[in-house]
Amino acid sequence: MNKDIYNTDINSQNDIEQLWEKCLAIIKDNVNWRTYQTWFEPIKAVSLNDNIVTLQVPSQFFYEWLEEHYVELLGKTIKRVLGKAARLEYRIMMEGSSSTQRNPASINMPGSTHTRPPKENNFIDMPLKWDDPHNIKTPYAIPGLKRMQIDPQLNGNYVFDNYVEGDCNRVARSAGLHIAQKPGATSFNPLVVFGGVGWGKTHLVQAIGNEVRRLHPNKAVLYVSAEKFINQFIDHAKNNEINDFIHFYQLIDVLIMDDIHLFVPAVKTQDVFFAIFNHLHQSGKQIILTSDTAPRDMEGMQERLLSRFRWGLNADIQAPDFETRQAILRVKMRHEGLEIPDDVVKYMAYNIQSNVRELEGALIALFAQATLNKKEIDMDLAKRVMKNFVKTAAREMTIENIQKLVCDYYHVPYEKLLTKTRKREVVLARQITMYFAKKFTKQSLKTIGDHFGGFDHTTVIHSCQTVENLMETDTEYKENLMELLQKVQLASI
Repeated sequence: MNKDIYNTDINSQNDIEQLWEKCLAIIKDNVNWRTYQTWFEPIKAVSLNDNIVTLQVPSQFFYEWLEEHYVELLGKTIKRVLGKAARLEYRIMMEGSSSTQRNPASINMPGSTHTRPPKENNFIDMPLKWDDPHNIKTPYAIPGLKRMQIDPQLNGNYVFDNYVEGDCNRVARSAGLHIAQKPGATSFNPLVVFGGVGWGKTHLVQAIGNEVRRLHPNKAVLYVSAEKFINQFIDHAKNNEINDFIHFYQLIDVLIMDDIHLFVPAVKTQDVFFAIFNHLHQSGKQIILTSDTAPRDMEGMQERLLSRFRWGLNADIQAPDFETRQAILRVKMRHEGLEIPDDVVKYMAYNIQSNVRELEGALIALFAQATLNKKEIDMDLAKRVMKNFVKTAAREMTIENIQKLVCDYYHVPYEKLLTKTRKREVVLARQITMYFAKKFTKQSLKTIGDHFGGFDHTTVIHSCQTVENLMETDTEYKENLMELLQKVQLASI
């Protein structure tokens, strides 16, 4: 290559980027793909003047990591593409600085002078050595912190033994058990658990943390909410202690962070978490995250973070089904030493469908009412307590309610039930719905038929007779009908 080509200034940003692309192509052949994505993709080439290439990097921490681990690779690559006289400088985008406030720093390459950026209030200070945790002012204020003195911030009641498995959470729970066995050494790193509020995300990730501590007592485990992390970062930034903040989190072997969707409006916090994430992941540490939404739906989250969330496993948790809700109540009863009639358990499980916390809260309230009033727990007491938790308690059963129950049970779209289609699954659901409508409502046969798109009363009579005949001749049909009948009865209480 003729190195004299680059002795004059190059003002075209396109030309600069093309030269850097050539460098990246060489680097990509010399590092693994994760290292390349983490430490080289975020770099932007901003200028080339007099053989000095200026690169923009996200942070001081990023610059120092490159200098410590990849200075030789960068030096050889730049010289290979631009010639022996080439030098490299960084422009560092720091916390608290605007897009125009940048500070250059020359990389230490053979034949160049090693310089550091001057300290400014809006710049992160130079980091401590990673193997020296002493004198770090931690977010949890433990003087003279040692690695194994980190308080995990875990709730000891959140364990796998009382985390009920169901179809709604089986994948996430199974992944959690694997992680607890070999934290940081499975393909589930990071593990991102997402789902609705009160569906058991926090219980699961804390159960992983507690299990890791039981199996690997030498591992440093920490649970922290994203809200607390953001507040800690703000406090440390005000006191010019961001370095201590970053290095504290780099000490963790298993980092569990709850509600990362709260990072979306916190751009500076995302930058710091990116640095922490990279260090932990490349060091073989385990990262476990929860969110109310899937990572792909986190509008406003930096793409570089989203790409890292996709490195491991994204496992969703659904709302617990009827059987799982019953099991959750029974586990809670066993833990609290309670005895509650089976019909009350089913009634509660049916009427609280979306939130495990409300389900457990209703159980506690029921027990409190029974204890304070010195009454036995029965259906009447349960109905009074449940009025404070759900609007559906003691509701009047309608044809529409029955239609939705049957459609949910047989996985038939509600709108299909109102057509005259002869598809077997729709006919089956329609016949059973008409049977229950006649049994549980006071509506006339004509009114029932009208609720299905205009069937006459003879169709309703025929449907009811068909259901009764099948109950006598088909055992499996009868078992399914009895299960559905129980659901309808509970809903009509």
